[in-house]
Amino acid sequence: MVKETIAKFPIYESNLLSNKTEDIKLQINDKNSMYLVHRSLVAQMAGKRQGSANSKTRSEVRGGGRKPWKQKGTGKARAGSTRSPLWRGGGVIFGPKPRDYSKKLNTKERRVAIQTVLLNKLNTTITIPAEELVLAKPSTKQLASKLKQLGITINSKVLLIVKEKNDYLYLASRNIPNVELVRAGNLNIASLLKARYLVITRESLFDIQETYHVT
Repeated sequence: MVKETIAKFPIYESNLLSNKTEDIKLQINDKNSMYLVHRSLVAQMAGKRQGSANSKTRSEVRGGGRKPWKQKGTGKARAGSTRSPLWRGGGVIFGPKPRDYSKKLNTKERRVAIQTVLLNKLNTTITIPAEELVLAKPSTKQLASKLKQLGITINSKVLLIVKEKNDYLYLASRNIPNVELVRAGNLNIASLLKARYLVITRESLFDIQETYHVT
């Protein structure tokens, strides 16, 4: 059963924690929240698999149409084809074939899973005004400096959540291996779980509340 809870996101101003909070309504499943998170992660990872592995059976391997030797009188074991799975260069028994690994996940389940992770990561979430992430130029050094001022080390995995992607911010963030930039409307469960810190712009919180609301 989905229930609504109020999450209080702490607001940072001028790189310092203020007394202000932003109250956002999040919906979670009171009994199966972590189960939904697991299902959502499995579905996302399975969807990335190509499923293009392919091996040939004895009927698909080229050659082998002629019997290698006569049935009797040679002292050898009988053989009907050089492409038998017993032979080197022969076909493969029960080998992989192209398949679809994707798993079905309801939209509501995915939304509840994302909201559950956001609620569980409140202690490592930093909410800042959007102007704090505005860069004068695409400078990785500037972005790293801003993260450091927020108390985030360069080795920590960080997920930057913004309302709209900015070209300068995108170019600056892609040079830092542990930093990922994503729009609030395009959150995915793997990135949320992988991140040590979530840096969210204040404006994007309302996008999250609106986009992932379960009716």
